[in-house]
Amino acid sequence: MRVRDPGSWMWAQALDLLHDAERLQRQFFRIGTREGAPYWEPPVDMYACDDSLTLLVALPGVAAQQVEVALATAGLIVRGERPLPEALRRATLHRLEIPYGRFERRIALPQGEYRLAEQQLESGCLKLVLQRLA
Repeated sequence: MRVRDPGSWMWAQALDLLHDAERLQRQFFRIGTREGAPYWEPPVDMYACDDSLTLLVALPGVAAQQVEVALATAGLIVRGERPLPEALRRATLHRLEIPYGRFERRIALPQGEYRLAEQQLESGCLKLVLQRLA
């Protein structure tokens, strides 16, 4: 349906953009429960190049020693914890949007067998490179 009034069209477009932005914000860090304990799921980008698969997992403020990566037949599991800083335990919170506590993300991989070739945590993103076997 075309809107003849440019002002109405622009307003409708702006509302659509705001709706999409809110949806993405809610989707960015999903919350779940496993074995009765709450956890959050970090967002993941995945792309293939030649014989490797690269995954970027957004883990803001997570130290490398807080991350565990496991390659299984069902896919890849990234889990760990982002502890609540001591200062936040005593603070008056005005806004808390980045999740703390346990996180876990189970990622289905494209068909094939893989080995973990590279793992590095840099600038808040965990970069995982998987080499395709055979």
